[in-house]
Amino acid sequence: MTRTRGTVAVLAAATALLAGGATSPALAQSTAAAASCYDGAKSLTYRYSAAAVEFGTYTASSRCSDINIKLNTSAPGVFLDACVVFVDHTSLCNHGNTYSTFGPQWATVATDVKDGTRFKLRVHAYDTDAQVVPFELAY
Repeated sequence: MTRTRGTVAVLAAATALLAGGATSPALAQSTAAAASCYDGAKSLTYRYSAAAVEFGTYTASSRCSDINIKLNTSAPGVFLDACVVFVDHTSLCNHGNTYSTFGPQWATVATDVKDGTRFKLRVHAYDTDAQVVPFELAY
């Protein structure tokens, strides 16, 4: 699950309000706070390459505490492998220099990223079905 700054506090407050008899607007506010991470997500397009393709350099913001990706395709079986490279510290991918596979749902590539951290997104095709794949990046 993708977390945004303040989500835990908002959810705790919403739970307290619901326990106290609050109606669904409190729950709607907590959902809106969680979704705010995706506001202003950057739209990008991956084009098939035998080698990994890098996007960025980007700078993590206070909008999200994580780096998130979502593929914008309805084609069945299209996935991308991705990782984050924290450029001021290494030239290798996070998570032990490994890639994770991502699809059409929002998912986290890197968690608990400090504001101001510079990074690149490194992407390669899961398989040859991923020829031209539009995706979003929220950070």
